[in-house]
Amino acid sequence: MKPVEERQKKIQQFIVNAEQMSAIEGRLFDAGMPVAALMEKAAGLVAQRIHALYPPEKASRVGVLVGPGHNGGDGLVVARELHFKGYEVTIYRPLSKCKELTGKHAEYVASLGIRFSDNIEWLETCDVVVDGLFGFGLERPLEGAIADAVNQLVRWNKLIVSIDMPSGLHTDTGEVLGTAVRATHTLCLGLWKLGLLQDKALDYVGEAELIDFGIPLADIEAVLTDRPSLGRITPERAIAHLPLSRASSTHKYKQGHLLLFCGSRRYTGAAILCGLGARASGVGMLSIAVPESLKPYMSDRLADAIVIGCPETDSGAIAQLPDSVDLGSFDAIGGGCGLTRDAESVVKAAIESDRPLILDADGLNILAQMNAIAALSPRQSFTLLTPHPGEFKRLFPDIAQAETQAASAARAASSQSGAVVLLKGARTAIAHPDGSLEINPQSTPALARGGSGDVLTGLASGLIAQAIARQSPVAPCVQSAVWWHAQAAILAAQDRTLLGVDAVTLSDYLVRALPSLVS
Repeated sequence: MKPVEERQKKIQQFIVNAEQMSAIEGRLFDAGMPVAALMEKAAGLVAQRIHALYPPEKASRVGVLVGPGHNGGDGLVVARELHFKGYEVTIYRPLSKCKELTGKHAEYVASLGIRFSDNIEWLETCDVVVDGLFGFGLERPLEGAIADAVNQLVRWNKLIVSIDMPSGLHTDTGEVLGTAVRATHTLCLGLWKLGLLQDKALDYVGEAELIDFGIPLADIEAVLTDRPSLGRITPERAIAHLPLSRASSTHKYKQGHLLLFCGSRRYTGAAILCGLGARASGVGMLSIAVPESLKPYMSDRLADAIVIGCPETDSGAIAQLPDSVDLGSFDAIGGGCGLTRDAESVVKAAIESDRPLILDADGLNILAQMNAIAALSPRQSFTLLTPHPGEFKRLFPDIAQAETQAASAARAASSQSGAVVLLKGARTAIAHPDGSLEINPQSTPALARGGSGDVLTGLASGLIAQAIARQSPVAPCVQSAVWWHAQAAILAAQDRTLLGVDAVTLSDYLVRALPSLVS
């Protein structure tokens, strides 16, 4: 791999908050990098990207929102460069007081004959609007004339390119500070900002891209090294931990034996979907424990699985595992999907086992019902909890009340439980007990369907069982599963629209999508 390509892939992994970005930029300036030179470089790359997205023959009239700080300076450099490329540029500048460098750029841009106005209505006829009002670090709500101007832009529903952050979003939390620009594209400068990856920001960010203007890796690592790692899941990181190669002499028992416990008379489908996800993972052996009455249905849908019929309660839940089941004989145990809360004994047995454990759905609800989070900490084996926000609130009520940000909530929950916590959302967060965290930057609303999570549980459980059997790292399998699951849904939605991705279809696309994803 060429050094430039290697750098670009590494840069994509980093996520920073406002404090960290300021510290990294401070190192550049302390080393002698002129602020003006950095602005020219970054904003010049933004102008090039806007030109590529919206060439003048398709969008000749450009409006630029200019704020008082260096984000406004970036906007002025972009305005100047687009003017030189033949665009008709109009600048909205609501505040005349500004930083010195921004003021100098404004003087030069005005000398070129580019129009300035403090009236947003001047931009109504523009084809594209560039948002350079406020970048990272904004903490006060937008108000007054600026808020009115932003709301007018929203009503116009124009194509908008935001520089670094859509103006009005908090850099770290993604919260809307009063009101915010709804961007079509966000061109994030230097390093990914944490707020762009928060669920509450997604309606404002549009399509996000990173503009790499060459921050030295040494400066990034100097600021981030002593803190728990926070990163984006990239294809390279996800693929690296998929069990894609096998020795010619291998056999099924060397590729992992997974036990799933799931399903009930009421929720037969959850057990099937979890099994389909596990099968797609390529796990060598799959056993599924279900209530005895479900056994015929499971055998019909998953002919290659060993289906274990269990005694069941009057409500149709698993009453207990058969005495013939030795939990220690499996590489990993996963489940909870469709159990109902009457299957407490099987969850208790799984927690007390020495096997890696993956818990989802009613497995988590039973854990909350038992008030047994403390019971997870003594476990010596890997534990993964996969809650959606509702399950998370039941499991960790104090954390859910105190932490409004998914990343910090997941981190606190992982620290408290000693488990890896996969907090589902539009941008799923994976937190580890050491404080490190990964966020999946790509997903699709197609996953907002019942059963999608059951497929993910099976997939993650299958990958973890294989990692144990192959004596490979276990924790990275979680991000591989989340990424693969999302990418399969994205491909399925492209083929079938957002409405056509039911959970069975999703499980089918796990296998269909993998060759193209790997290549």
